Amino acid sequence: MTYLLSHFGDVAGYTGQHLELTVVSLAIALVIAVPAGLLVSRAPKAGVAVFGLFGIIYTIPSMALFGLLVLYEGLGFWTAVTALAAYAQMILARNVAAGFAGVDPAIVEAARGSGMSAWQVFWRVERPLAMPVVLAGVRVATVSIIGIASVAAWIGAGGLGTLIFAGIDQQNYAKAVAGAVAAIVLALAADAALRLIERRYRRHVT
Repeated sequence: MTYLLSHFGDVAGYTGQHLELTVVSLAIALVIAVPAGLLVSRAPKAGVAVFGLFGIIYTIPSMALFGLLVLYEGLGFWTAVTALAAYAQMILARNVAAGFAGVDPAIVEAARGSGMSAWQVFWRVERPLAMPVVLAGVRVATVSIIGIASVAAWIGAGGLGTLIFAGIDQQNYAKAVAGAVAAIVLALAADAALRLIERRYRRHVT
């Protein structure tokens, strides 16, 4: 903790980098996972191919995936984002599919019977009911990205992993511990914030 207090500015800077990695990766992951999850909720047979592909990616060790991507994209931020967004697909797409597939068909039929268009049914009925499950997936994916992003320092993407790797390499274990503690705090804070949003949304819907 001594290093954390005496080098607070440095730790805060690496935390900012880590947060940027997480937010950008999550945003890109959602752009892909939401349509994929919706596809599976509408056409369950597509889930075999979609989740099969995402499952393969999810089982690849992070160091191996980073190493493979470096061969094609080089070192740096965007290579890490590619890997992190890919890892998040399985969690996000599965929850999107589960959320929308879990909406009661009777409610959807009642909405259609009241004269709502397909878009209105989706936006006003299905989306609000599916969101609690989707938000749960976003929370799990965010914490997962924060954890894996620590490894991204290995390919020059910055973040708190920089402190961890540098501390180990220099045998400055106080530095490594500071990076690890900051990463843990960031993950716990993100989890708590998203749990709060999820809980409030559930209360709002019900």
